[in-house]
Amino acid sequence: MHQRILSDVEGHILSGDWPPGYRIPFEHELTEQYRCSRMTVNKALTDLVKRGLIERRRKSGSYVSFPQVQSAVMEIHDVKREVQSLGLDYAYRLDERSVRKMNSGDSGRIDLPASSLLLDLTCRHFAGGLVFCLEERLINLSAVPEAEAESFDAVAPGSWLLGKVPWSTAEHRIRAVAASRQAGQALGIATGAACLVIERRTWSGGAPVTSVRLTYPGDRHELIAEFAPSAAG
Repeated sequence: MHQRILSDVEGHILSGDWPPGYRIPFEHELTEQYRCSRMTVNKALTDLVKRGLIERRRKSGSYVSFPQVQSAVMEIHDVKREVQSLGLDYAYRLDERSVRKMNSGDSGRIDLPASSLLLDLTCRHFAGGLVFCLEERLINLSAVPEAEAESFDAVAPGSWLLGKVPWSTAEHRIRAVAASRQAGQALGIATGAACLVIERRTWSGGAPVTSVRLTYPGDRHELIAEFAPSAAG
């Protein structure tokens, strides 16, 4: 019976009948459905957790896991393509947009004179109906003046920039952080939950173009890098 429950639930997940984020029946519901002990049901669900197919949320139940995303450290990825590569529906939402001058808090993010004009954007990317990542971006309007006329209501700034502005140099900084209250609310996770933050700066011909901070729920994203021995050995 344990194997039958495991196979049935796994079949629903792998067939797409139960998509990522779907809440599977509670243990007592499965106990009634299969007319077996709760221990048998618990054992089957525990095996599915170990396989990475489901995740248990305290006081909420068990849910189909989201596939973990892999991003190459040395590449600039379009978030929309990342989501679509998982076979999930993609959506985008602009939360805040403003044109303003540099302030003291920006100096660590983008290297520009104090009088520089910036486009400040905050937006979210969604995968399968859940928040995939929070994007906080600064765009140097002296390098990309046409960005000021773009509303970014329908297109994400990262996708727009990749299609409009050639970049010559990029820098990635990667950190593990605890979600702030603001980030937790935006991502739909608890304050203090583990997050992965990727901070990226890009230049074109030596001029700063953009600085972006991407915050991901820590259990849904990982980074990969391919490398080889140097010529010096």
